[in-house]
Amino acid sequence: MLAVLLGALLHASWNALVRSSSDRTLDMVLVVSGAAVITGCLLPFAPLPASASWPYLIASGLIHVAYFTLVGLSYRHGELSFAYPLMRGSAPVFSAIAAAALLAEWPGTGGLLGVLLICSGVILLAADSWRNGRLNRHATLFALTTAGTIVIYTLVDGVGARLSGNAAVYTGWVFLLTAIPLLALFTAINGRRTTVYLQKNWKRGLLGGACTLGSYALALWAMTKAPIALVAALRETSVVFGAIIAATLLHEPVSRSRWLAILVVLAGAVAIKIA
Repeated sequence: MLAVLLGALLHASWNALVRSSSDRTLDMVLVVSGAAVITGCLLPFAPLPASASWPYLIASGLIHVAYFTLVGLSYRHGELSFAYPLMRGSAPVFSAIAAAALLAEWPGTGGLLGVLLICSGVILLAADSWRNGRLNRHATLFALTTAGTIVIYTLVDGVGARLSGNAAVYTGWVFLLTAIPLLALFTAINGRRTTVYLQKNWKRGLLGGACTLGSYALALWAMTKAPIALVAALRETSVVFGAIIAATLLHEPVSRSRWLAILVVLAGAVAIKIA
């Protein structure tokens, strides 16, 4: 439990680091590159993941390219206290909908209650932003799309980490396989700007990379020791950590309505995961 809570805090921290940046999309490239540098120094001394996990590793790398790009776009248009709970809280709802539509697995009473709570929390978030004139349609769209990628990579990596034989090594390869295409993409789009940004802010990249790497490694390790659903539910506490950081360090105006919405989203996510 303590490991997952620490992971949740680290996750909220690197998201706050990106949100506080002057260029959020390039900062995402910076953070992923920082994580890749750290893992690149350690992986030569670690065994390779089991061969059965490599299809999941490759798929996860590609999914994470989309995920990190969407996170950067979400924070380009929206506040941490809005986009973060929206993307993290909506993922369990999408999981429940996908299970019902594709597998005919309808949620029980607890699951339905969780869906209702999250939907109510999202409506409260939107209403609060609308009332204060801060509702951004682009931020909403990108955050919800990000939630979809979270659902996919959680399922892929939950299985892949177990097949790999070593969750930490698996995590390192995920970030390495994410950084390569992500760097290639942004270098192709704007090579000079990307290179200069990475050179000027490499310390920030290493800090953010350490946070995201530690967060995901702790989560995947926990998934090898406890049910994936329970670990995923406890990770949702990151939305509370995110709100606290947004209010105290980023000085975002987090109203009482937004605090209530964040707590409602948290309650709903936990209800779905433990149902």
